Amino acid sequence: MLTEQRYEIILRLLAEKKSVTVTELKELLDTSESTIRRDITALDKMGKLTRVFGGAVSLENVVSAYEPTVEQKSDLNTEEKKKIARYAAGLIRSADFVFLDAGTTTGFMLDYLEHTKASFVTNAVSHARILAQKGIHVSLLGGELEGSTEAVVGSQAMQMLQMYHFTKGFFGTNGITHKEGFTTPDTNEALVKRTAMEHCRTAYVLGDGSKFGQISSVTFRPFKEAEVITDRCPKDYKECKNIIVI
Repeated sequence: MLTEQRYEIILRLLAEKKSVTVTELKELLDTSESTIRRDITALDKMGKLTRVFGGAVSLENVVSAYEPTVEQKSDLNTEEKKKIARYAAGLIRSADFVFLDAGTTTGFMLDYLEHTKASFVTNAVSHARILAQKGIHVSLLGGELEGSTEAVVGSQAMQMLQMYHFTKGFFGTNGITHKEGFTTPDTNEALVKRTAMEHCRTAYVLGDGSKFGQISSVTFRPFKEAEVITDRCPKDYKECKNIIVI
């Protein structure tokens, strides 16, 4: 079967079902999993669909309450995340007081932070450990630890955030849309993100192109109230002044 024929079948199925998995496409098209993943990646880059963990969703927004683990997310769009993280880290100046959200893309920022005199607050145990090992001043929020995302959440974390006034904040997200804004599946994490963003002079949301058009179950910030750093964005977002494409 020709590549273009596979593309047509994938898009037709998406139009009907709104979401498809690699496994079902592999069986339907009688081809290898690697071929299906390449097809999905190519169609995602063309702006025809949105690649997600284990498959694809249509560009029509689909609400998801699913939260992959840190280990699962660390293998997704790695090069894109590193590119975004490098740019984001370059925005930090020595006088900055920075909030660093839990997440894989914010985690990649740590590779590009050397000899900085900026101070950090984070809700990620792993981020705090690495920053401390680098000799960078860091405070870790107290509270409850989420198992899947390794983020500190809860009322204690939110109370601590009320004290701070950050010059910059860098946040992860599961979804980005005009209407629903920035979304995440977990209510507790959404509350921490929202509270931290309210205390940032400038808030940056780090999201590769696959995050556009996706909706998770909880909004933590309206779309226009943060700067988005991404590797690419769909045509429907090209005119947005709060998007930085690197």
